[in-house]
Amino acid sequence: MTNVSYRTINVDGVKVFYREAGSPDKPKLLLLHGFPSSGHMFRDLIPLLADRYHIIAPDLPGFGQSDLPGRGHSFDSIAETIDRFTEIVGFDRYAVYVFDYGAPTGFRLAVKHPERITAIISQNGNAYEEGLSEGWNPIQAYWQDASEENRNALKPFLEPESIAWQYTHGAPDIAKVSPDGYSLDSFYMTRPGAVDVQLDLFGDYKSNVALYPAFQTYFRTHKPRFLAVWGQNDPFFLPPGAEAFRRDIPDATVKFFDTGHFALETHAVEIAAAIRDFLG
Repeated sequence: MTNVSYRTINVDGVKVFYREAGSPDKPKLLLLHGFPSSGHMFRDLIPLLADRYHIIAPDLPGFGQSDLPGRGHSFDSIAETIDRFTEIVGFDRYAVYVFDYGAPTGFRLAVKHPERITAIISQNGNAYEEGLSEGWNPIQAYWQDASEENRNALKPFLEPESIAWQYTHGAPDIAKVSPDGYSLDSFYMTRPGAVDVQLDLFGDYKSNVALYPAFQTYFRTHKPRFLAVWGQNDPFFLPPGAEAFRRDIPDATVKFFDTGHFALETHAVEIAAAIRDFLG
């Protein structure tokens, strides 16, 4: 049995909730979740790695049990808070696992502090335009015209049916996908103000795409140890986005799994094994 601790700390006025497991004298591994989830998405992965690593999985600001900020929430502010969070919890050098929104968060940290990053694992965490599917078209329309009409057109992405679809689409057997994850995400979406925060982040995602060249420069310059573990049936982040990492990091390892966006829901054991082999 793995002992997981559930903690909350104050990060410059922002309450950040996090999960922690493993001995502090082990190599450090930071897990960064994506939309619309929380650190709960790592519930199956953490026990498979905690014997070898000191693991911390925060809920990003605006998600899960962490504070829900006001309007104008951005990926820059998320990264700034998580940067300070790592300093407060003593993560001075660490490997980082990034997924979805966790990718532009983690890549910002790597660009700012390349000396702190020992390795990167990207699970459907994109940094290349060829990785963006047509599923982004409604969101890109909002980038180009931040009208109320385009903003309201994105609200269906936040409905329970849509959140569940993100978990089940592309999974080889949806009976293997626990309803706990998407049900919890839908519950957190009912917090007052949560919808507007998420719509603001949809609009701000264009800042991540604008930073793709900077992320790629970091990859080419620093050549971090890199593992991509990708649900190949992801409706949002396509396999070419995973393959593109090799363009800037020729020694990157890329592994595809027959599942969708939330690959850990069906392939946590396989992904954990890939991480253990990769980190050594």
